[in-house]
Amino acid sequence: MTSSAPPGTGPAALAVEDRLFRALAVLRVIVLLNAVALNLYRAGNFAHPGAGVAATLVMVGWTAVAIWGYHQPVRRTPALLVVDLAMAVSLLLLSPAIKGAAMQATVPGFWVMGALLAWAVHWRWVGGLVAGVVLALADLAVRDTLTQANYGNLFLILVGGPLVGFMCASLTRMADERDVAERAAAAAAERARLARAVHDGVLQVLALVQRRGAELGGDVAELGRLAGEQEAALRTLIRRQDAVVAPALADDRAERDLTDALSRLEAVRPVTVAAPAEPVLLRGATVDELVAVVGACLDNVATHVGADAPAWVLLEAFGDRVELSVRDEGPGIPAGRLDEAAREGRLGVSESIRGRALELGGTATLHTGSYGTEWEIVVPR
Repeated sequence: MTSSAPPGTGPAALAVEDRLFRALAVLRVIVLLNAVALNLYRAGNFAHPGAGVAATLVMVGWTAVAIWGYHQPVRRTPALLVVDLAMAVSLLLLSPAIKGAAMQATVPGFWVMGALLAWAVHWRWVGGLVAGVVLALADLAVRDTLTQANYGNLFLILVGGPLVGFMCASLTRMADERDVAERAAAAAAERARLARAVHDGVLQVLALVQRRGAELGGDVAELGRLAGEQEAALRTLIRRQDAVVAPALADDRAERDLTDALSRLEAVRPVTVAAPAEPVLLRGATVDELVAVVGACLDNVATHVGADAPAWVLLEAFGDRVELSVRDEGPGIPAGRLDEAAREGRLGVSESIRGRALELGGTATLHTGSYGTEWEIVVPR
């Protein structure tokens, strides 16, 4: 399911913005401590020391209010951002009155970075540019001359605000795009699992009813026709499904014996399993998938060769991989039949066999001819 929210405004983007404001809270404390220390060091330069103390206390108080205000998204209103910038501009404009005509440095100093970066984070590069221009004009308004040092500070404000805003926009957009990609990947994986599960059960039964109905004729033929229609409709639904919510899958990390799991197939199918004498231990989830792959191969044998047609399964275990071979002595698969099945939406080979092998990081190779059909499945351990 796709989101209608523009890129950079989704839940992932808001999470990134939250983290940026938490980082900004730390920066606010640092620049506040710097401003307090510098004002104490330059206390002798204040024409009105009391006003200097009051201005410093205002910075301390507003820093606490700003950290609290920006902590929750619901409190990040335009009013908070405007007041934040207004506090910085006011302290800049009051600096000559507090320090006197001989003022060299403003009272807030780098403390104004808090408001600048807040605008950049929340309103991206446009907010950074607007706040930068306002702060630069306020700083210019209180100076009689523009020194090289002052020019450097103003240049950094004008460039830094939009740059930080642009970077914030990029981060939030990438977060949203990654979130969408992860959801799409989860949906695609779930669709593949669903398709395999349906193919291994429901679609096989419907296909069997359709074939048997056509063979028996009469009323049963009508039942077969209906089964065929439902099979086609179900295949179409699987192909067209846009999204599903991936369920929370259990993390089956316990090791199990693949040899034992495959040997149990001999009790329910006409198959001979040849495997090593010692256990072949793999993760439980991997064992389940490999058994399902073999089951899908045997389903194809029963469907296309015969319900009682014999098959052989060979398991070989190596240090870095396991190899499975599933063989029958049927007539083989005609050339082009697999491509035709894929175009028709039949997912037995592409999903139940190859799809499972690929998800396990392995491969599934088909060999077929007049001698029969053999699948070779190789999966890393």
